[in-house]
Amino acid sequence: SCVRQDGKSASLTAPNGQAQQGLLSAALADAAASPDQLGCVEAHGTGTPLGDPIEAGSLKAAVIARRGAGDEPLRVSSVKANAGHAEPAAGASGMVRLALSLSHAEAPPNAMLRLLNEHVGAALRGSSALLPVGLAPLPAPSDGASARVGGVSSFGYSGTIAHAVLQVEAAAE
Repeated sequence: SCVRQDGKSASLTAPNGQAQQGLLSAALADAAASPDQLGCVEAHGTGTPLGDPIEAGSLKAAVIARRGAGDEPLRVSSVKANAGHAEPAAGASGMVRLALSLSHAEAPPNAMLRLLNEHVGAALRGSSALLPVGLAPLPAPSDGASARVGGVSSFGYSGTIAHAVLQVEAAAE
């Protein structure tokens, strides 16, 4: 895991994309995990027209672009699309959802996603990302690994940013 302060940004609601990229890379390094091991990411994804595209662009630069060409698409979702923000419990609810996703080998849907924010679409264009609107099966762990791996991001109103990498032992397939 990694926790940082996102530093200087344009406003309270405009996160610092460079800081997010550094955070994602540092969390993967701390977990001794590579981007291609991730099956899914539970994004902070609050549905804001400015913050979500910045988060999507950061995820693309720090994780998706560093995955192998033949890798399955990275499943990206956010519990906030299903249950709202939950304020101080947002990070914990994202962690619970990620643990369940990895345990059941299914990425949950972005339940309220009907029309993709054009800026999120532009940020992810040309990348191998999937924003599921229904349950999406997670690929089996690759390279003989025995655990499914995913990440969860949570960003605080005061500029605190956090990302944790979680590994859950995969059931026999």
